[in-house]
Formats: sequence, C-alpha cells, structure tokens
Amino acid sequence: MDFIASRNGAVNVCCEGKKRMATLKKAGLITLILSLVLKFAGFIREGVLADKFGASALTDGYLIAFSLITLVVVMTSDGFNSVFLPLFTQGKQENETESYKTASSLLNNGILILLSCSVILYFAIPNFLPIVFSDVNTQTLETSIEVMQFFVVFLSLISVNGMLESYLQSFRSFIPTQISRLLATLMSAAFGLFFTGKFGIYSLAYGFVFGILMGTIIQIISLKRCGFKYYFLFKIDKVFLKSFIVLFFPAILSSIVGQINVMVDKVFASGTIEGAVTYLNNSSLIVSIPQAIYATTIVAILFTLLSEQVSDQKKFQDTLHRGLKITIITLMPMTLGVIILGSVLISIIYQRGLFNASDTEMTYHALLVYSPLILVQGIQYVILKAMYVKRKTKKIFSLSLYTIFLNITFNYIFIKYFGYLGTALSTAMLAVFFLLATSISLYKDLDEGEWKKSLLVIIKVLPASIIMGSVVFILKEFVLQGFPALLILLITTLFGVGVFFLALLITYRDGFMEVINLLPKKITTIFLK
Repeated sequence: MDFIASRNGAVNVCCEGKKRMATLKKAGLITLILSLVLKFAGFIREGVLADKFGASALTDGYLIAFSLITLVVVMTSDGFNSVFLPLFTQGKQENETESYKTASSLLNNGILILLSCSVILYFAIPNFLPIVFSDVNTQTLETSIEVMQFFVVFLSLISVNGMLESYLQSFRSFIPTQISRLLATLMSAAFGLFFTGKFGIYSLAYGFVFGILMGTIIQIISLKRCGFKYYFLFKIDKVFLKSFIVLFFPAILSSIVGQINVMVDKVFASGTIEGAVTYLNNSSLIVSIPQAIYATTIVAILFTLLSEQVSDQKKFQDTLHRGLKITIITLMPMTLGVIILGSVLISIIYQRGLFNASDTEMTYHALLVYSPLILVQGIQYVILKAMYVKRKTKKIFSLSLYTIFLNITFNYIFIKYFGYLGTALSTAMLAVFFLLATSISLYKDLDEGEWKKSLLVIIKVLPASIIMGSVVFILKEFVLQGFPALLILLITTLFGVGVFFLALLITYRDGFMEVINLLPKKITTIFLK
C-alpha cells in the first residue's frame, strides 16, 4: 500500500510538472505573438515620427528625452525584477502572507521615493541638460528639456508600471505586461498620427503616458486575479530589506549600463551631423526587434525557472544550457538576416515623408555595425539572469563600471575617425567584452565542461545559418531585383526560415527538435509527421 501511495504521489508530481510546463509553453506562445505585435506597433510609431518630422534637430531632441524614459523602464522592469523576483519567489514558498506584506511595503515606499525624485529632476533638468549636451543646436536642446520635464512628472506611474511586471512574473503571468507595453506604444503612435497638428512632436509623449496609465490599470487587475493581496503598509521586513538593498543598487546599475552607454553615444553623436541621433536610434530599434521579442518571452520564462531551480545544480545547468541553445538557434540566423535585408527593412519602416533615401543609407551604415548585438546581447540576457539568480550582482556591478568608462574612452577615439558610426562601433565592441567577462564569471561556479556545450551549439548552428544567408542574399540581389521592398522582405523571410530549419534538421537535428518542442503539441505533430 505504501508503495502504491508513493508511486501515485510520484505520478501526480510528474503530471503536475507537465501541466505547469504546458501552461508555460502556452503563455510563452501568446507572449511571443504579443511581442511581435508590440514591435509592429513600435515601427508604426517610428514611422509616424519619420513621416512627420524626418531626421532632424527636432527628432534628435525628442529621442534624447525619450532615452530617460527608456532608462527608467529598464531600471524597473529589468533591474528591479532581477533582484525582487528571486527574493519574492523564495519568500512566498516560506510565508505567503508575510511576502505579500513585504512586497506591498516595498511598492509603497518606492512610490514615495519616486515622487521625490520627480520634483528634484523637474527643476534640475533645465540646468543639467545644457551642460551634458553642450554641442547640440538650440532647437534640439529646447525640445529635450521640455519633453523630459513632461516625462518626469509621471515618473512614479511609469516606474510602478515596470515594477508590476516583477510581481506578475512571480505568479507566472507574462501576458498582462505585454498588453501594457503594447498600449503605451499604440497610444504614442495614435496620438502622433492624429494630434501632431495640435501638439507637434509632444503628442507622442502624451500618448505614451496615456497608454502607460491604461496598462498599469490592467496589470493591477491581473495581479489581483492572480491572488496577490495588497497591504497599505510601509514597514519592510529587515531581513528582506537588507538582502534587497545589497543586491539592488548593483543590479540597477548593471541593468542600465546599456542605456547609460546609449546616452553617452547620443552625447557624442549629437556633436557630429544633424540627424545622427535619429540614425543611431532607428538602426538600434531594428536590432532590438529579435532582442525584445526574445527577452520578453523565453528569457522571462527562463528567469522564473532558474529562480525556482537555484538550489538544484543539475536542473539549473540543464535549464541554462537549454536557454542558451534556443537563443543561439533563433538569433544567429536573425543576425545574418538583418545584415542582408537591413536596407530593405529601413526603407519599409522609415522612408516616407521627410525621411528620404539618403537618411535610409545613413541609417543602414549604423545598422551594419550594430547587427552583431542581436546574437551577443541575446546570449547576454541569459547569462545575466543566471548570474542574478546566483546573486553575483557585485561582479556584474564592477564589470558595468568598466564598460561605462571604456565606452567614453572608445567614443572619444572612434568619433574622430568614423564620425557618428564610431559610437555604434564602441557599443558593439563593449557588448562582446561584457559577454566574455560575465560568461567567465558564471561558468566558474558550474560543472567543468558546461561552457564547451554552449560553444559547440554555436559551431553546429553556424552551417545552417550560412546556408540560409546565402539563399536570402541570392534572392535579394539577383532574383528579386526591382520588386517592391515589402514583397522582397516577405519572400526572402519565408524562404529564409524554411531553408534554415531544413538545413538545421540535416546538420543539427537535436537543435531542430529543441525549437519544435517549444511549440504546442498540435503544431508539433505537424512537424514530426
């Protein structure tokens, strides 16, 4: 009887595990679709910006201001999440009620701090920005100051919106956050399209904040439905607070190092040619397509799993390796695709109205330099999440400081020889350095030979990627010459995806099956027949 009971218990645990994984797959697929829609909406917004204002001093000013908001979003959705999620997940397992009280207190105190920061920043910006961007023209500077001041008024709202993502992820709820981001982007595009005549370039900022408000309401409702209990408290558990503070500040800096470097790039680029900030921004947005989709789907789920498995070394390593394998398989061919089809993408998204063919060419040059970041930063997302779970924030912090210093140095040197492209080159070089340094630090704590497994995946995926790239290049340059840009993109993409997975099936069957197994069973059976 005992044997039967224990056997039934094991079966139940196994079934429960399969159900949880199936739920994660379903959530991941829906999140992926929403991510694609989000990116499409983002390009609608950028298309409106390009159409109405081109690549000008005005757009440079707006994009400089929007960098502040991007910084805040990254701090709250990535930096805060990296520390809060593992601590909150562990706390829920030990004492659910107390963890809710602690999480509520943390949120309440965060709002008070953010309100204070809003007041300080509002009055500091007009004095601080002219010092940092001393070489930009008057119109760019004035636009930056005014838009940035508007954003900081709503700093608390924007930050809380990002913080709620962490709370929802602890319940394995990923979809509301994507809906929230989608609303912010769509409202920005809609306001830019319909209210430009009345509010000018500021209409995009107004729409963004309105979308954030709508998204925050949706996330709050979703969190309540997940079972989260809110308490109007301000006292935080001392043990939790100590752990949080120790990890938080290094994590915040580490999470925003990329955005700090982006700001550094814009400072240097703004002193080169008019429109340089816009060229760099537009090209980096294209590079961010696969990154953002991947980070908000697979990496979000992966981080949740790693947080739950940190005490089991084997499970942790297996999940990490699987995450890296999927990353390499999906992002390596995308990197080659963007390099080959970059000019086509830019012309489709941006080339209209005041954004002309010359602007497209300038943007494409920056894109070529940025494109390796698709794969490099994709792998970096996985490595960093694993390091956060292992609480290696101090190491990330120190490396982040190095990259900021090196970026300033490289920008100063490269800008003299390569103009605005020097900033892109500096960013790409530092991304590779950061990846190598963090990978070495992480794999020191793992079993011997784990890093070789990931390196072997790169070697195995490369042939299929090269075959795909060759086919796409031939189609674009010789077969489809003279075709409309959108048709070129659709045909080459369809052929490219098909050729890649066919080549992968032949050269790396295990990798092919890894991707297929991510799909729901109904779709998987089609591939396996």
